[in-house]
Amino acid sequence: MSDVFDEPDDHATPLTAEERQALLPAHIAFRHELNIAERDNILRGENWAHRRRRGLLSEKFVRDLHRQMFGDVWRWAGVFRTTEKNIGINYWEIAAALRMLLDDARMWIEQDVYPRDEIALRFHHRLVQIHPFHNGNGRHARLIADLLVVQVGGARFSWGRGSLGNPGALRKRYIDALRAADNHDIGPLLDFARATRAD
Repeated sequence: MSDVFDEPDDHATPLTAEERQALLPAHIAFRHELNIAERDNILRGENWAHRRRRGLLSEKFVRDLHRQMFGDVWRWAGVFRTTEKNIGINYWEIAAALRMLLDDARMWIEQDVYPRDEIALRFHHRLVQIHPFHNGNGRHARLIADLLVVQVGGARFSWGRGSLGNPGALRKRYIDALRAADNHDIGPLLDFARATRAD
């Protein structure tokens, strides 16, 4: 008996029944199998992304990256969501909000508005707020932030990697940092993104 969707995944946006039917690998029956398939697909997506040097701040790249990260697992990879979620803006506002974010990020870079880490993390935060895809938004937004900070001359973020602590506590710290950014305090997200342990 399959449990792939029976066990709630506190780390993912809930999927509708129709979205669940878009699972591509027929062999996946358990949550751990789905996690492995997504992890492997994300690694292939990262390899693809690191070979790209142009067009990072475009809707095409945003969609293509999501497709590269999840396209072997989900039929809806790279497609903007068409349903409401427990997080994110109204689905019909996604395209316009993303265009505005991409324009803002280009301006932040051209006008040297913020330090490079802050540019990438403000981009990350707003992309998570938009929540353009059915699932995988946080993982996608973290990778794009890494790519963006490298493009402007910085180093990839740690996102708390290296922590010997509880993964649940690490995720809570990340969510708390995003909530602080929702309230216009980017400091906790800056601290978290460069942290090497979850104090």
